Amino acid sequence: MYYLNEDIWFPNVNSASPEGILAIGGDLSTERLLLAYKSGIFPWFDSEEPILWWSPNPRFVLYPEKLKISKSMRQVMRNKDYKVTVNKDFRAVIIECALVKRNGQAGTWITDTMIEAYVKFNELGYAKSIEVWNGDDLVGGLYGVDLGNGIFSGESMFSKESNASKVGFISFIQNTNYKLIDCQVHTNHLESLGAEEISRNKFLEYLNMY
Repeated sequence: MYYLNEDIWFPNVNSASPEGILAIGGDLSTERLLLAYKSGIFPWFDSEEPILWWSPNPRFVLYPEKLKISKSMRQVMRNKDYKVTVNKDFRAVIIECALVKRNGQAGTWITDTMIEAYVKFNELGYAKSIEVWNGDDLVGGLYGVDLGNGIFSGESMFSKESNASKVGFISFIQNTNYKLIDCQVHTNHLESLGAEEISRNKFLEYLNMY
């Protein structure tokens, strides 16, 4: 296990633990986050833990052309009068994601420090939010990282109404030209939409390809 200090660096991702943990510590500066995402690494930790840096193997991804939309989901998208926007209120989206109660987690991994780090990332053009509106109410959304390399790294999503985040996710993919959606780690929710596992080395090839 590697312990990071103020120097901006990461060990080789192949030295990650079987669970995918690569390093501990460091900070969430823009420079470190940029290096992390360019290297196939992301931060993920509970509020009571130090910063944990991950590079899992396998990696969970979605090829946009393999997106699965169920019949019931198509009906939701037809019948619900939702409006989907991009980068209209990044801070509101990440705060709502932080408030979501998740199974197996006592607190949130989206700490105040992380919120400010990603808001800055967004202001610099490296992160995006997708908002789902029902009238004037923000009812769902997601946010992630976009370094301009054809890959969108999804970070978190929330729904205040059933399927609202799915509407945002599907609409976003259908109206953009990404080559790959990085879902990071397996969830049943994203598997139902067509996400699949690939090797870490394959994912790194994609990072260097686009």
